[in-house]
Amino acid sequence: MDASLGNVRHEIDSAFLYETLASVEQNAQLAEVYRRLGIVERRHAEQWAARLREAGSAVPTLAPSLRARLLGWLASRVGPALILPTLVSLEQVDSHAYALQASPDLAAQERSHGRLLREIAGGRTGLSGGAIAQLEGRHRAVGGNALRAAVLGANDGLVSNLSLVMGVAGAALSGSAILVSGFAGLLAGAFSMALGEWLSVQSSRELYARQLKTEEAEIRTAPEEELEELVLIYQARGIAEVEARQMAEQVMRDEARALETLAREELAIDPKELGGSAWEAALASFLLFAFGAIIPVLPFLFLTGAAGIYTSLAVSGAGLFVIGAGTTLFTARSVVWSGARQILFGLAAAAITFGIGRLIGVSLT
Repeated sequence: MDASLGNVRHEIDSAFLYETLASVEQNAQLAEVYRRLGIVERRHAEQWAARLREAGSAVPTLAPSLRARLLGWLASRVGPALILPTLVSLEQVDSHAYALQASPDLAAQERSHGRLLREIAGGRTGLSGGAIAQLEGRHRAVGGNALRAAVLGANDGLVSNLSLVMGVAGAALSGSAILVSGFAGLLAGAFSMALGEWLSVQSSRELYARQLKTEEAEIRTAPEEELEELVLIYQARGIAEVEARQMAEQVMRDEARALETLAREELAIDPKELGGSAWEAALASFLLFAFGAIIPVLPFLFLTGAAGIYTSLAVSGAGLFVIGAGTTLFTARSVVWSGARQILFGLAAAAITFGIGRLIGVSLT
């Protein structure tokens, strides 16, 4: 029974915080969303209190905790965005606790609230209600993420293999040894990156598939809750309640359409893609790493000794500058400064491994 009483306390705190957000939120649509979430949390508190009464336990009159009042005070002074991450965490904690206490319906609702809050916050701390309209642009960031991955993948290949090649060259080994080491490093690193990317994407796909199954079960067992959640999501995006409800009801009439819509709106998952192909991601990672890693090795196909080392450093420096300049596409920093910084860090790593190689080479000699 202690757990149920604790649940009542948690729900009262959550309801108080939602009500506080509703009172201070400047965006009327979003304030209404917070108000209705507060009503749901009050209902949850009453459900847990009813369980206590059924078990013959007295239910004391509970007020919001000191922590909740402090958070509410901060929200009223600084703005709702300050406590959104805390509310997300509270919903996640309640969801896990209810699942362990054999309350799947309440656990599903708390998960839904957490996802809705993440939708409102857009995954960014400090986002205000007035920025909700920007949420529609989050999918446009995919291109930027792909560009960032390309630049970083090429940078990893160049810096790691340049360091390897310079370390072998510092040991005063032959040109053939440098070539073998360079190509071995290229292949080892590229395969490692590809495997890591494949595992990452495949794991995400499996997680998304599991989330879709959970969402499908929730649509069948608690369609009213899913309907209300979809209404709230539409309202959070600035759609009037009447129109949001009409849209949600139309979607929920078709189970397949409801699943696809909730997957996109609630989970940010494209059910047809599930995060993309793991094999395509692995191949792209392999090629990007290899593209960077081949740069310091190429000069040794034609040159040996000091000429090969200096040429490798020169072309690698040029490659590092280009990569540094490429980062300015998503950092907006100076091209010269970013390129120079990349050269400095890359060549510093090469100098260190060259020195270590020289020490090892002298010791062996």
